[in-house]
Amino acid sequence: MMAFPPQSCVHVLPPKRNQMRKPNYVHGSPQSLRTYRIHDSQQMVWVLTGNSLTAVPASNNVKPVILSLIACRDTEFQDEKKGNLVFLGIKNRKLCFCCVEMEGKPTLQLKHVDIMNLYKEGKAQKAFPLYHSMEGPTSVFQSVLYPGWFIATSSIEIQTIILTHQWGKFVNTNFYIESEK
Repeated sequence: MMAFPPQSCVHVLPPKRNQMRKPNYVHGSPQSLRTYRIHDSQQMVWVLTGNSLTAVPASNNVKPVILSLIACRDTEFQDEKKGNLVFLGIKNRKLCFCCVEMEGKPTLQLKHVDIMNLYKEGKAQKAFPLYHSMEGPTSVFQSVLYPGWFIATSSIEIQTIILTHQWGKFVNTNFYIESEK
């Protein structure tokens, strides 16, 4: 059995309401660390390849990463119009999402940082927090450091997860997240 049901090229079924849990953003609580499975509308899951993330088709032979998500307690960057301020990492890997400039372009990287250390710091380093918003049943992650740049997967298989400021048929910026059981 596949991790996610095969997708028809005509109709995408979102996860059932009881499978979708809105992340808990209780500030100051150790229970606010949540873990999620993630996939896009093309049933691509994220896998760790070295120190980068790649989107690949979901199958029994693929072990997707589990994301760790926790609220950022620093209020300096909060903007309710853009979403909840969060840190995003890879469960059990001490790797966190970080937005940096490389060759003059905003780039998504994984840094060797414990997500709980980011959470405990009073002042957030602007490269780490992301805005997490919901668009219907899907989650969107926008860079705080580079407003208007979003985490995205390519519509082409086995491509690196990127930051983009473009939408269209070639990138996916909306993701289905399911609470890990």
